[in-house]
Parts: sequence; C-alpha cells; structure tokens
Amino acid sequence: MDTKKVWFVTGSSKGLGLELIKKLLNEGYKVAATSRNISELKEEIGENIPDFLPLQVDLVNEESVVKAVTETINTFGEIHVVVNNAGYGQLGTLEELSDEEARKNFDINVFGSLNVIRLIMPHFREKRSGHIFNISSIGGFTGGFPGWGIYCATKFAVAGFTEALAVEAKSLGITATIVYPGYFRTNFLLKGSLCLPQKPIAAYKEARELEALHENQIVGNQPGDPEKAASVLIEVSKNDNPPLHLFLGKDAYGMAKAKLEMIHNELNINEVLGTSTDF
Repeated sequence: MDTKKVWFVTGSSKGLGLELIKKLLNEGYKVAATSRNISELKEEIGENIPDFLPLQVDLVNEESVVKAVTETINTFGEIHVVVNNAGYGQLGTLEELSDEEARKNFDINVFGSLNVIRLIMPHFREKRSGHIFNISSIGGFTGGFPGWGIYCATKFAVAGFTEALAVEAKSLGITATIVYPGYFRTNFLLKGSLCLPQKPIAAYKEARELEALHENQIVGNQPGDPEKAASVLIEVSKNDNPPLHLFLGKDAYGMAKAKLEMIHNELNINEVLGTSTDF
C-alpha cells in the first residue's frame, strides 16, 4: 500500500525537490510536482509519464494553489504527503536589504508554504490523515550567519508554525515534520536560487567574508548528498509516528548541538536572575 501514496511536492524543478520526485517516481509513488516554470520540470522529468503530474503554480497566489490541489485530487483521488520545499536564499544584512527584498523572501519561503497548508488541510481533515514536511534549514535553528538574517528569519518562521501545526492537527490524525538540512550539493548557492543584496554596504566585513566563502569555497563542495536526503524523507514518511524535528547532515547535527549547548549554558548562568521576575 505504501507505494500507492500520493505526494504533493513544491519547488520540484531543481535541488532537493527534483531529487525527491525522481526517487519517488522510481519507487512507484504518485507525484504531483509544482514549479514556477513547468517547462523546466518537464525537461527534467519528461512528459506523459504515468503517476507524474507536473503543475505550474504561483505559491503566493491562493487561486493558483487551489487549482493545483484540486487537480491533484481529481487526478490521483487523494493526497497523502505534502512537501513544502519551494524557497530561495536571500543574502544581505538587515540594514542592506530593502523592505521589498525582505518581504519577497518571506512571501515565498513562509507565506507560500502557509498557502499550501491552509488549502490542503480541509482534504487532510476530511480523511483524518496526512503528513506535511516543511523544509526549513539549519539556518532556521541557529541564526549565527552574518548576512543571512532575513533568510534565517524565514526558516525560523517555518519551524515555528510547523511546531504549532503539529499540536493543532494531532487529534485529527495529521502529522508534521520540520526538516533542517545542512549544506547539500544542489544549486541552492547558484544564481537563480540565491539573491544578493541590491545595495551592499562594504562596512559589513563579516557578511562580505561569508558571502565570498560561499561563492569561492562552499559551492560545489557541500558535504550533503541530495539523493540520500530524499531517501531519508521517504523513509520517515513510512513512520506512524514521524519526528517533529528532522536534522539532515553531519554539519547540521554539529551546528544544532552547538546551539543547544550554548542555550543550556546560558540558561544555567542566568537562571537566578532570569527567574527572579515572578511575583
């Protein structure tokens, strides 16, 4: 029965999304895959492939999302697993980025996923089942990356609303998982998936250095294999009690553990002062 599951995956024309839908189709799942550019999706996967429904979707347009969800259900009968993968990186310090640049990143990374969740939940509630993977980032757990503040904020938001979703939907038989990938060897750091600030300020030394590090050393050398990440998501989807927090990659584990240790230390150091505020 597991191979009959229907997956709805956003941001499917490249990166982790593309690797996931390729693996899903190869393993016999039914897949509805969304992209802003359906021609790219068809070029990567092909056309007239059984159990594959490519969809051109504008995730910040509710009508477009409704149409995609409806078409998926009409084609495959139901949806079992949703993967909110669509998003892009936005570099720039908080001072550098304009209101427009920051809001655009939130529109895709946060509100696009919320639109999918809002419009898929009636279907999940009706059948009292469903699993939602929301792709955050290790930058959605620890934000200590100069020049990545807005992007990290979008991914922290994804983690926050997924935690709320998990408890809101638990009694309805619906589960949710936050995915925190580290560095995976996809095109995420390349033009088209990563935007630079329109008005950079040279004074931000740390941000420029990290920007250069990503461009000159990290890109192409990321330790994570996206195909293996796709396999993990498929394996987790088979779990009757899937994890709420799923970290991917040794680098993500290292950074997460360092953040937890820092918080633990600061809780201990400031406990007397911090708990002195009660009546």
